[in-house]
Amino acid sequence: MIVIGAGAAGLFCAATAGQHGKSALVLEHGDKPGAKILISGGGRCNFTNLGAAPDRFLSENPHFCKSALSRYNQHDFIALVRRHGIAFHEKTLGQLFCDGSAREILGLLLDECAAGGVDIRLSHRIMDVGHDGTGFRVETDKGSFTAPRVVIATGGPAIPKMGATDFAHRIARRFGLRVVTPRPALVPFTLGETEKAWTTPLSGVAVPATVVCGKTGFREAVLFTHKGLSGPAILQVSSYWRPGEAIILDLAPGTDAAAFLKARKSERPKAEARSVLAEILPQRLAHALAADLTRPMSETADKALAALAERINRWRVVPTGTEGFAKAEVAAGGVDTRDLSSRSMEARAVPGLHFIGEAVDVTGWLGGYNFQWAWSSAHAAATAC
Repeated sequence: MIVIGAGAAGLFCAATAGQHGKSALVLEHGDKPGAKILISGGGRCNFTNLGAAPDRFLSENPHFCKSALSRYNQHDFIALVRRHGIAFHEKTLGQLFCDGSAREILGLLLDECAAGGVDIRLSHRIMDVGHDGTGFRVETDKGSFTAPRVVIATGGPAIPKMGATDFAHRIARRFGLRVVTPRPALVPFTLGETEKAWTTPLSGVAVPATVVCGKTGFREAVLFTHKGLSGPAILQVSSYWRPGEAIILDLAPGTDAAAFLKARKSERPKAEARSVLAEILPQRLAHALAADLTRPMSETADKALAALAERINRWRVVPTGTEGFAKAEVAAGGVDTRDLSSRSMEARAVPGLHFIGEAVDVTGWLGGYNFQWAWSSAHAAATAC
């Protein structure tokens, strides 16, 4: 088989195929393999998540990922990491990171490829992928290659500065497959000028919060930025958000702000609201939220305190947009799962053509889920060929 793309999914697919007795060639347009692996997890690679399960992946068909995830799961990859002697730790919420460097995961993949006799060709720009009725021909700027099967593992358009493109989707369309329009996911929000007037000075402030979009919510950190909002809770919700929708933030989850302020009005009547809020919120955020309440608590109207409490526990924001593919960790959408076999990742109408990883309309939560989809979908394609 020919695997196009030397990222997480492509390398693992080729390695698995090679170790199952198949001949595998990897073609990569960049001059180094695994570029996105090396920057992942702050350089330590959040390579999977202990909680990986189908309900933590988004897709037009939420059942599609079940087959691949069940046949090669997080525990299978963890066992492989252990066999390679890579030390790792759980950071939070089931997220597993290397103790050392992301280079260890890339090294694992390259070692597995070597064990499978995989031929990796770098700096090969793909010019065309065609099918002559008996097999596939991949034309590159360094010659053509043929094989009965081709696996497209080039990801999606997120982080173009790392070489990301829509190549997989263009190939899918060329062969008559449908594509769910890609959009930025796991991405920061931008805010309008009215909100930015008070949030921009808070750039760098982080606070534990609950963020809800529709019926989906996450309780993690929210980070104020000079453009809007980021942090794990925001990135998670962004995958579910659609333009024009509101998100609701609780900046003090577990605290009834109205009851808290009412109690403090009695207990600390001479204190200003911003000083009181600093008991439960970062000082800069407390001062920003209560900037207009400059009189002692005893002289502050209950109505004003009620409005402040609402802003703390139910701050309603309509983002103006996101920071786009340039800042998105992944792209949601991709090759329509209706046109693929969930068991083999093979195009139903084009035998021998497979799509894996981020190229497919399956997007995981933040925290190692998208790496797990790379491993699981790659294994499905490699073992089915």
